[in-house]
Amino acid sequence: MTTISMLAIDLAKGSFQVCAIGSDGAVLYNRVLSRTRLAALLAEQPACVVAMEACATSHHWGRVAQRHGHEVRLVPAAYVKPFVKRQKNDRADAEAIAEAASRPTMRFVVVKSVETQGRAVAFRTHQCLVRQRTQLINALRGHLAEFGLVAPKGPASLKMLGSALADETSELPDTVRQMGAIYLEQIARLTETIERLAAELEAASKTDPALRRLRTIPGIGPVIAGAVAAFAPELDTFDSGRNFAAWLGLVPRQRSTGGKVKLGSVSKMGQTDIRRLLIVGAMSVIRWVVRKRGSANRWLAALVTRKPKMVAAVALANKMARTIWAVTTKQEDYRMA
Repeated sequence: MTTISMLAIDLAKGSFQVCAIGSDGAVLYNRVLSRTRLAALLAEQPACVVAMEACATSHHWGRVAQRHGHEVRLVPAAYVKPFVKRQKNDRADAEAIAEAASRPTMRFVVVKSVETQGRAVAFRTHQCLVRQRTQLINALRGHLAEFGLVAPKGPASLKMLGSALADETSELPDTVRQMGAIYLEQIARLTETIERLAAELEAASKTDPALRRLRTIPGIGPVIAGAVAAFAPELDTFDSGRNFAAWLGLVPRQRSTGGKVKLGSVSKMGQTDIRRLLIVGAMSVIRWVVRKRGSANRWLAALVTRKPKMVAAVALANKMARTIWAVTTKQEDYRMA
């Protein structure tokens, strides 16, 4: 009987397509298993390679497979797609995962621990609540604008909106006042939760040595440091700071051929949360440089004078990513060169 060397699993919620590959590369079977049957298969199967797409629930099943002694290979979905033959279905996807995972030059995603995923949940909960609060504030501003009450953007306008709703001399209908009170109540609840989560993140960034080290970099605060800790793999897995910046999508997109190098805008092919926050942090540093009309960092000062702000922000975000890799791998605080 041929020994199974690889199990390629196309993940889902209730039914999973499992493609078993023999030591000679032949497909032994390709069938559907339930959630219970898959867990039993991983427990009973002798140690082999378990390959999956790096998608939802993949880290959970990766940890389950690792507990039973299997070698887990999580393949990015973009790298699996070229191996899908003809029709798109679960059987073809499972075979494509097996083919991609068997390539000697393939890049794999590191399985995240429970603690790391817990950090990611806390971070995304904070960001989700911030978006919900912004949505409620904009909705209230839009409703009151229909009655001639125009307020600026942002949470700072809440006092103005509250005063407008409380002003009994205005022509606002009672229904609008009641709905506005509901909006303000919900916004206050969200603000309280957001501030509590932000305080917890701030406290963690002061006690955790890795987070505290990241905060020594200009433009990086507790939110960005928490995002790096939650979403980035071990930075030692990257050979250089440029590779980490490329993983974030902060390097130029290449369209080079025939010895001619053609570079375009940033690829945006990496981790969205960290990339977005790094650009926001870089923009805050650039605003400060413009306000002070100079910087001790001569490279940054020269960059701001000759490039548009957003272009300079992306370039600075790239440098911040490289600095994050350097201070983390060397375990040293930031020092301006």
